[in-house]
Amino acid sequence: MLCDLCGEIKMKKKFELNAEYQPESFEFTAGYLKKIDEVIARYPEGRQQSAVMPLLDLAQRQVAEEGAKADPPYGGWIPRAAMDTIAEMLGMAPIKVYEVATFYSMYNLAPVGKYLVQFCTTTPCHLCGSDAIVEACKMHLGIGMNETTDDGLFSLMEVECLGACVNAPMVQINDDYYEDLTPDGMKEILSLLAEGLKPKIGSQKGRKASMALGGPTTLKGQAKKAGVA
Repeated sequence: MLCDLCGEIKMKKKFELNAEYQPESFEFTAGYLKKIDEVIARYPEGRQQSAVMPLLDLAQRQVAEEGAKADPPYGGWIPRAAMDTIAEMLGMAPIKVYEVATFYSMYNLAPVGKYLVQFCTTTPCHLCGSDAIVEACKMHLGIGMNETTDDGLFSLMEVECLGACVNAPMVQINDDYYEDLTPDGMKEILSLLAEGLKPKIGSQKGRKASMALGGPTTLKGQAKKAGVA
């Protein structure tokens, strides 16, 4: 838990309440209002404020859908106006919503690119070459960490452990994981996304789930191989 908390502090994202990019208002679409009703209904009467996290996620996803159609495009983030709307819907003080949104790093509180490339650089990924993956992206896109390309397509961000250590090095791009990366393979993924194509997600080496690259193993099989059974 301590590691997770330190990670949240280390990777804290900026939150500018009165920045020029903040819209004056925000409204959920009819489709998202239906989803919100379904989410709130999961909680007991009087506990609707517990829905604040999924509602923040829905706001971010709606913005991402709108941004994908914009010119230039942009990715999912949560404007202050959206937080105020959520606060009103749940009967919360706006500051309570701000507190949740600013604590958890999966919420973007400022505009990002259509494709948000999140790099895990903690110990397992670092030992497997994540630095080379980061540098390949920077060179290929011509931007640094926490920057966005001029065409609005890509943003780069460093995050804490993404939980795919056995398939390191890896990145998360929007909702998808790309694992067992090489610098050249990472550049190929970026090129495909830039062309509007869908790269192969998951292991780039053909690994199934998190099994060994050589295939599935068992303790019994390993014992026979070692000559102890």
